[in-house]
This record gives sequence, structure tokens and C-alpha cells, in this order.
Amino acid sequence: MNWIRVALVGAVLVLSGCASNSSGWGYPPMAVPLQPSIQQEIQLSRLDQLLLRPDVDDITRSKMFYERGLINDSLGLRDLARVDFTQSLNLKPDQSDVFNILGVYYTQNTDFDGAYEALDSALELDPLNQFAERNLAIALYYGERYDQAYKIATKHYNDAPKDPYRAIWLYWIGLEVDAKVATETFQKQYQQRADEDFGWDLAGLILKETAEDEFFKKILTTTRNNVALAEKLTEGYFYLAKRYQHEGDYSNAIALYKLAIAGNVYEYVEHRYSFVELGKIYQSLRELQEQKIKEQQALESKEDPVAESTEKEVLKEEALAE
Repeated sequence: MNWIRVALVGAVLVLSGCASNSSGWGYPPMAVPLQPSIQQEIQLSRLDQLLLRPDVDDITRSKMFYERGLINDSLGLRDLARVDFTQSLNLKPDQSDVFNILGVYYTQNTDFDGAYEALDSALELDPLNQFAERNLAIALYYGERYDQAYKIATKHYNDAPKDPYRAIWLYWIGLEVDAKVATETFQKQYQQRADEDFGWDLAGLILKETAEDEFFKKILTTTRNNVALAEKLTEGYFYLAKRYQHEGDYSNAIALYKLAIAGNVYEYVEHRYSFVELGKIYQSLRELQEQKIKEQQALESKEDPVAESTEKEVLKEEALAE
């Protein structure tokens, strides 16, 4: 569509003009946030009607709940989706894919025990479920079980070493085990890349082998539809945010995670885990603030020995009164 091409060209011009902006600020490249399609609405309506029929057998009904759950998930209606997936499992418990997506939900909600249980079940049912294997490594990573996560992520990468996303997650997890080895390994993997997969563009951005403006210009000039643009920007903003977060630049990380969420690409793990990362940052900032308050209070007590002595006497009197 012509209007999309015009918008993309305009975004490139804005992006290229950021360097000359005296304030150092410019509009970030964005896609139009994804919206429900008429096809999705029709599918939901049809499934709602079919599920009301009494002559549907359990296996078929289970499949319908699963399909409706996928549509609800793609629309960001995750509570409704989780109910559908649970109902699907109640009718047919041996569904590895359903346990996998429930494991991702639990991870997003930081219910890590639930995530481990669901993803273990997914792998027990289907040991070759690569998505469940990766998501288990990520759940262990967010649950701060780094050694276990690294072991699984290493196996996952070795099963398909040409997959850039496996290399990327092995890097993030490896940073918590041995940062130097993880960085050297990731750089070697990037240098030995054998194709032009977009994932390797993300790897170059993470490693600073590719400049940020160059990365986003490439997306804007090579993407021809809004859905693909939203998907690529969601990934780009998420991994760039993780890089800034690792460097301790929380203000930029927070802004980028919000941009990763803004495209409404609900099905992507980068959208899902942006909420987890934001929660971790806010928790870190709260802990840092509490530590500063304690240090300030301790400093004030040292500077005012009379006040400290009075406080001790009050505490002593209270103890005697008890």
C-alpha cells in the first residue's frame, strides 16, 4: 500500500535527522499497533457457536478450545486464552503444545514453579518440542536458576547452531554464569553466521557490531507491510532494551521495553517478556532506593549521637515497660 511506503520513508528521514537534532531527541520508528482482524472475529464467533453444540465429541471440543485459545492469545486476551487452554487439557491431557504455552503464561506472571511444571510436562509428552525446551531455559533464567538454564540452553543451541535466536538466548543466560565466556562465544557465533536471517541482525545490534540507526533504517527500508514491521520492531526494541539494561542504563531500557509492547504483537515472547523485564527493573530500583534510605538514616545517626542515644533510651524504656 502506498501510504505504508510513504510512512516508512518519512520514518527513515526522521530517524536520519535525529543526529542533527540539537536536543538529541527524535521520534522512534514505530508500526501501527496491530488490531483484531475481521477474520479473527469471524473465527471466534464460529467457534463460540460450535462449542454450544451438544453433539461435539470431547476430542473435537478439545481442539476447538485450543483454537479459540490461540485466537484469544493473539488478541491479547490472555486470561480468556488460559481458560480455553485449561479446558482443552481437561478434555485431552496429552497436549505438549498446550502445556508449552501455559508455561510461558506462568513465566510471564513470575509463577516459576507453575512454569517449570507445565514445561516439564510439555517435554515429557514430546521430548522433541523445541519451543518448550527453549521456554524452559528462559523460565529457569528468569527464576534465577542460571546453571540449569545454561545447561538446557546449551543443548538447545547445539541442536541447531545456525539458529540466531538460540545463540541470542544462550548469550543472555550465559552472562549470568560467565560473562566473559558468554560474550566471546556469542561474538564467534556472530562472525561465523552463514545467512542473512533477521535474528543475526539482532545479534549484531546486541553486540554493537551494528549501529542502532543503521539497524532501524534497514528495517524501515526493507519491510513492506505493517504486520512484519510491528514484529521486527518488537524484537529489535526488546533486545536493545536488554542490552541497555545489562549496561545499567535503566531509563533507556524502560523506554525501549514500552516500545516493544506498543506494537501489540501479543504472540511474540519479546512482547510477553517485556513485562517481566520491566518488573525486574522496577524491583531493582525499589531495592536501590530502600538501600539509599537506610544508608542516609545510618549516616544521620552517626552525625547526631544525641539523637541516637535518645533513640536507644526510648527503646530501652519500651522494652522494660513490656
